Parts: sequence; C-alpha cells; structure tokens
Amino acid sequence: MKQKFLLLFAVIAAFFFFFTGCKKDHAPDCDGNNKVLITTSKVIFTGLNDPRGLKFGLDGNLYVAEGGVGGTNSTIGQCSQVPTTGPGPYHGSDTGSRISRIDWNGVRTTVADHLPSSTSSPASGGTFSGVADVEFIGNTLYGLLTGAGCSHGVSDVPNGIFKVNADKTWKMVANISDYLMNHPVAHPDPDDFEPDGTPYSMVNVNGNLFVTQPNQQEIDRVNPLNGNISRVVDISILHDGNGGGWIGPTSMVHHDGNFYFGTLTPFPLVQGAAAVYKLSPNGSYSVYASGFTMIVGVAFDNNNNLYVLENTFGQPGPTPGFGDVIRVDPSGKRQVVASGLHLPTAMTFGPDGKLYISDWGIGPSGLGQIVQVTFKCQYVQADTKN
Repeated sequence: MKQKFLLLFAVIAAFFFFFTGCKKDHAPDCDGNNKVLITTSKVIFTGLNDPRGLKFGLDGNLYVAEGGVGGTNSTIGQCSQVPTTGPGPYHGSDTGSRISRIDWNGVRTTVADHLPSSTSSPASGGTFSGVADVEFIGNTLYGLLTGAGCSHGVSDVPNGIFKVNADKTWKMVANISDYLMNHPVAHPDPDDFEPDGTPYSMVNVNGNLFVTQPNQQEIDRVNPLNGNISRVVDISILHDGNGGGWIGPTSMVHHDGNFYFGTLTPFPLVQGAAAVYKLSPNGSYSVYASGFTMIVGVAFDNNNNLYVLENTFGQPGPTPGFGDVIRVDPSGKRQVVASGLHLPTAMTFGPDGKLYISDWGIGPSGLGQIVQVTFKCQYVQADTKN
C-alpha cells in the first residue's frame, strides 16, 4: 500500500483534538408520494480502543473488535520488517487488544482479551492494530487478527483467525501469516509490503470465513474447522501493486449469492477513485458502484439498497470529521445518510433496522465510539401554491 491506508495517518495527529422493532437489515424505502427518508445519528457508546469490525450475535448483543493500545516490542533482526517507505517498522505486544460485547443497556463486557496489538512507525502516524473484525458461525464467535505476526513486532502469534471460548480465552484456528508467505500474490507493492498482511474483514458463508486483505490485494477462503486456506481471487493481477494500480479491498459482504467489497486506493486520496466491486462465486469481479473515496464499510438492506462508509472524503488523507455513509438505491440514486464521522472503520445493521458504525476507529486509546443511525419516512406537504 504505497503511501496508503497507514502511511499518511501521520496527518491525523494534527486533527485528533480538532474538535426498536424492525426486520433485521431493513431500512425503510420511502415510496415517493411526498415521503422522504429522514435519518438521525447519535453516539450510543464511548470509551473503546480503536473499534473496528462489529457484528450482532444471535443473543442480540453487539460484538466489537478493538485494535487496542499498541505495543513497544521490536522484532528487528528476527524477521523481515515492513519497510520505512510504508508504515514500518512496527512495535508490538502479545496483549493489548480485545473483543467487547455491548448489551442494550449500554454495558460493555470483555469476551476475549490478551490479544496482540501493534503500533506503526511514528512517521506513519503511530496507529494501532489488533483484532480487525468479528464474525459468528451459529453461536460460535471468531476473531480476525491484523496486528500480529513478527513483522508487526509480535514474534509468537501470527495474523489469523481465532475461535473465542466461553471463558474469554481464544484458540488460533487458521494461520494467515503462514499462508501469505507461502502463497504470494502476483504483484505485491515492495515499497509497502507487509509480510504478515493486513487482514481487514471477514464474512461467514456456509461455515467458511472469507477474508479481505488490502495490503497484498487478495480475498481468501478459510475453513475454521481444519485451518485450510485457499485463494478466491488475486486482485493484484489486474491491479498491479507495483505499478500504481493498487486498490486495496477492505470491507466485504455477501448479498444475493455474490460478494461485494469496497476499496481504498492509493494516497494522497483521489476523490471518487474508490469503488464497490461485485465478486461472483467463480472469482470474476467488476465495478458495481463507483465514485467513492476511501471505503471502509459496505452493507445492504433488505430493499437492495447499498450503504457505503467512507473514512474520509474531500481531504488528501484520513481526517477526523470528514467520514460519511452514502446510500445508493437500485436505480443508482444517492443520499448521504450520516456525515461528520471521525475516522470510521466499519458498520453493520442491527436487528432493530438501525445502522451501527465504529467511529474514531483510528485514534488515541479510549476515544472510540459507536454511532447509531436511525431511519424513518416522513411526509412532506406538497407545494400547492403553483
């Protein structure tokens, strides 16, 4: 990711102090007839450590991956490091990140901790990485590590997928670091190459977990029962990481039998250069919706409306206060349904039909929050003067 996702987070430092009852995954479709969609946003929880991916469990509670508080251990001399032309070198720790559960009373409970966390170089912003996402297979909770591995200053825990036990302990079930090192993509970016990768999101489809990996530009299938990993698509073949064509897949959802993933694109940010791609089961992909900037979240509601979370728009790099969510209806019509977000990193629909966003997903520890977006149709009196 040449000058991508992490490298220009140095600009963030200057901005840090700048400042029930619907069908699941369903937001209302106003039918015209003088009805318009009205949205309201509010912060419903604070005090998280760089919240990332989030999902609702079958118990109705919200589960949030947290990047954590970073680390101080160096592995220079022990393994290949992330280059200084990217966000390296990292410093890490065996502990520092966690998964939290937030109930409907606003009470947070740690469901898994003592998970690795790492810190990028000061020149790249000193950002934190740990648990990147969470996903359920039935009632079993899985977590995705992105801040682990020797190249991130964590020598004894790789990036991968882990299973959460009832006693808050966890067990690694798939070693993504090992897979990436032994199955390289066609065209990685040497200026920003991360040997352990940067897994971003995962989605359960029929008991397999599908993982996006922006740094090396790939999407992989993981069987959590036996740890087998296989590549679904090598995006670097068509988007050469060494030739300026890097796009970096981030958030992904499964909808109508296909996958849909959003992209970052290189830095400095080119406004409107990011897109949502449709990935078919045979591994082919094409642009589904374009004209976005720095996509970190995608979702669909039951009316086939697409929601796109932009970390930052209108700025050259990640900047607090410039994140938003854009709704795209099946006809292509767009509407901003949330704005003024501070470095958001993920979103999901709740069982109440509302949208939940990890905000301040990049920033000082303890600043992270969850933003709730509510939808309703409102009748507007027609203008009869003319």
